[in-house]
Amino acid sequence: MLQISFIREHPQEVVNRLKIKNFDASQLVKQIIATDELRREAQTRLDETLAEANKLAKSIGQLFKEGKREEANDMKARSAALKASSKSLAEALEKHNDELHELLVQLPNLPHASVVPGKTSDDNEIIHTEGEIRDAGEKALAHWDLAKKYRIIDFELGNKVTGAGFPFYRGKGARLQRALINFFLEEGVKAGYEEYQPPLLVNEDSAYGTGQLPDKEGQMYAVPVDGLYLIPTAEVPITNIYRNVILKETDFPVKNVAYSNCFRREAGSWGAHVRGLNRLHQFDKVEIVQIRKQDDSYEALEEMREYVASLLRKLELPFRILRLCGGDISFTSALTYDFEVFSEAQKRWLEVSSVSNFESFQANRMKLRYKTKEGKTLIAHTLNGSALALPRIVAALLENNQTENGIKIPEALVPYTGFEMID
Repeated sequence: MLQISFIREHPQEVVNRLKIKNFDASQLVKQIIATDELRREAQTRLDETLAEANKLAKSIGQLFKEGKREEANDMKARSAALKASSKSLAEALEKHNDELHELLVQLPNLPHASVVPGKTSDDNEIIHTEGEIRDAGEKALAHWDLAKKYRIIDFELGNKVTGAGFPFYRGKGARLQRALINFFLEEGVKAGYEEYQPPLLVNEDSAYGTGQLPDKEGQMYAVPVDGLYLIPTAEVPITNIYRNVILKETDFPVKNVAYSNCFRREAGSWGAHVRGLNRLHQFDKVEIVQIRKQDDSYEALEEMREYVASLLRKLELPFRILRLCGGDISFTSALTYDFEVFSEAQKRWLEVSSVSNFESFQANRMKLRYKTKEGKTLIAHTLNGSALALPRIVAALLENNQTENGIKIPEALVPYTGFEMID
């Protein structure tokens, strides 16, 4: 959520920058400023009324002490009127606060200066490409066929037990999943991230804090009886560890890594491009989260970008990095890098990670702050990234490493799988 002080002081800048995200904020910004004026006016009048009431209460007490009961009783009538007025003003203030909040949550985060205009993912900037794209040959199988051939993933059984998008992993397929999770977690710990195992359900405040509500409510699985939501990513519970927290400078950098199941409805997704592991409703992911001071969050973003790249190098996967354009960047993000790996059998790039800096957008919602050495309280910056999401990594590993004798496991994974081939 953007800070009202910034919107009030720089309304045109907010409008201009959000045009990069193809969002017309002109009328909304006017509404926000007008509502804020009403809120501030009500706050001033309430403060003045309460101050007068307090002053009058002291005078009444003094008059009673001096035995001037008649004058004191006259003042009590004025005091009662002030109490009624303060109650009315407090109700008006609460109403304006609620209205202002409802308007503020409709504004997306401002994009970073490096984000270029664009409409769709076709306008994203490719800033780095690495790794050899090998020709898998005409007989190369897509991962859904390889999964069936080697009996490692059962999509039909998942469809029977739950529905489409909930596959069963079995045998070496299940062991490969476990190996990747352990590999990603161990790499995270080596890089200085503290490991967490978070809950898979969060309350409404947590979903609101990281921006899933109200923006992505339709994409989340809900448990309405208990007022809970299944997490779409470990980012939500991990970042909310710091909701309503004031950190000290000595607490930085805050670096957390967590594995979790992830649940996404993916409403409206269909077609060949979402076949097999390309898009699931339940999947595994290891997430990295950082909380940083305002002056070094972009340095942290570059560090996280290089860390994700290092994982893909160790898995021997060809990849590219894209800086998302205004039309493709999320509601909450200021700057996002996407990582894509090349799928040789499908002959296309598959997104496997997004690494984002949200600046103060999430932290302002969560009231996540820190105190400087000088004693000043500032809003922190939050960042997160997939490190990594498993489904498309598995798809690429299966397709890119298929041989006549089976599927070869990358050397870095062998200590975790306990086998070198899926055959």
